[in-house]
Amino acid sequence: MSHPENLSARVSRILDRIEAKRATLSRPATGFTYNPDPRTIGSFARGRQLCAGNFLFSGHLLQEPETNIWDLNAPDIDYAQALHGFGWLDDLAAVGDLPARTRAQDWLWTWITRFGPGRGPGWTPNLTGRRLIRWISHALFLLQTRDRDASDAFYKSLAQQTIFLSRRWKGAHPGLPRFEALTGLIYAGLSLDGMETHVEPALRALSHECKTQIDEEGGIPTRNPEELLEVFTLLTWSAMALSEAGKPASDSHWAAIERIAPTLRTLRHSDGGLARFHGGGRGLEGRLDTALATSGVKGRKSNGLSMGYARISAGRTSLIIDAAPPPKGTASSDAHASTLAFELTSGRRPLIVNCGSGASFGQDWRRAGRATPSHSTLMLDGRSSAQLGNRRKDLDLLTKTPTDVPVQMLKAPDGLRFEGGHNGYVPAYGVTHARILDLTFDGRAVAGEDMLAALAPKDQKQFDKAMDLKRLAGIPFEIRFHLHPEVDASLDMAGSAVSMALKSGEIWVFRCDGRTNMSLQSSVYLERTRLKPRATKQIVLSGRTMEYATRIRWSLAKAQDTPISIRDLAQEEPEFAPVTEDE
Repeated sequence: MSHPENLSARVSRILDRIEAKRATLSRPATGFTYNPDPRTIGSFARGRQLCAGNFLFSGHLLQEPETNIWDLNAPDIDYAQALHGFGWLDDLAAVGDLPARTRAQDWLWTWITRFGPGRGPGWTPNLTGRRLIRWISHALFLLQTRDRDASDAFYKSLAQQTIFLSRRWKGAHPGLPRFEALTGLIYAGLSLDGMETHVEPALRALSHECKTQIDEEGGIPTRNPEELLEVFTLLTWSAMALSEAGKPASDSHWAAIERIAPTLRTLRHSDGGLARFHGGGRGLEGRLDTALATSGVKGRKSNGLSMGYARISAGRTSLIIDAAPPPKGTASSDAHASTLAFELTSGRRPLIVNCGSGASFGQDWRRAGRATPSHSTLMLDGRSSAQLGNRRKDLDLLTKTPTDVPVQMLKAPDGLRFEGGHNGYVPAYGVTHARILDLTFDGRAVAGEDMLAALAPKDQKQFDKAMDLKRLAGIPFEIRFHLHPEVDASLDMAGSAVSMALKSGEIWVFRCDGRTNMSLQSSVYLERTRLKPRATKQIVLSGRTMEYATRIRWSLAKAQDTPISIRDLAQEEPEFAPVTEDE
């Protein structure tokens, strides 16, 4: 996601340009000493669309048949960065036929001609690392039928990018960008003739990043599940490349992999997708399962939190809750005000979701997606549980966040229980939001309870002040339950229940205790792979808290005639209307 550029970013950009120009003076590599096997997973469907001239990146679709990818007028910097990272090369390689290879070759050597001399937005450490991994992984696909001059230009560009990366990897932001830069440098050092000297420094740096950026619980500061998956994938790729080249990964490197794998399993819903919190999506199809299988690390954490998330599951149902304070400082630049929000998936079908990151749809959608109303949790008086800062001064960092989020995970009489609370509304209103979620052992029912309570005398005084400002009319609250777009929902029983039909044939019914007003309202589901937000529905419980303690009970259960076992063959909808290519 692009942010307003501060002084540090401008200096970094200038240094990138200087080192990119210097790198063009470097001695070129003459060939491969070792070529890692491709580990990236591309999409055959996206590859076919690229061949047809449909360029979908960062939420924008440009339809330009028979157009070189570098002749596109990129709508924004995110789109341009997606192009220069060469992730699309995975998709063309997944197709693998002559038209796909021809386009991949044409677009790659055009990049060398136009941008190889150190020009363009692609000369940043993380994009260069990402690009090197793709070029090296797909070298056999790319070099087939190419002549000696083209091969020499390819190796020369690889060497120049490696030299640039060896000088500028420290300029990448800690976290995923730096892991991308270092993994690319390791790939290049292992693979290219004359670049071997860069491997050991990169390994030492990667070991340091594993120690400092991945905590003892296998989490990262941003608490973004999809970003954790990308870091994990890079670590497994580099470990396998080292192993194939006869070099062992460091103890810190393997220890980080062993810490992350159980955390990712905790963050995975029953349908195989990741929970969507703090700017992360579900993850690329197949990426999570492949990375976990490649790592060889078994097991899942049996209790407690993983990267601040709680997971309870039974039968076909998984329920994942944001059960920790939001990220702090610079790690919160894409974080959401989602404390105590949850997602629920039944089998292969998501039911209750968060709206997701709106970053690919512009700044307004990005900010809306980060606010509490875009999550399946309680909002008080129209305010988010954490505030977004001024976009110019602090890059939209979260401020005034919950600082105390006590959590317990217990066994209930007939299932599993989550208990949690947060103090995000205490400073302004004196009330703590507490949430209890009970999941039955068969996974067919969830009993929920949300409470607003002024606990301490000073909190009660603050609540009284807030009530005075409302002229004793009560402080309004709303509890939202966002539904996945494929859920067909309708109000039943004179508005006292909501029936939700999944494509699997399951029927779920939502009820509340009658102390609140229940309505079915419009909502959106935000996915970066889509051209625009998807329309969906949300269940909203609204009311007013008038006393020091307000309790709202609700339930979510499968209809009695829903079978215990359902054979569900999930089918993904196309990202956009297919455009056929003349062959």
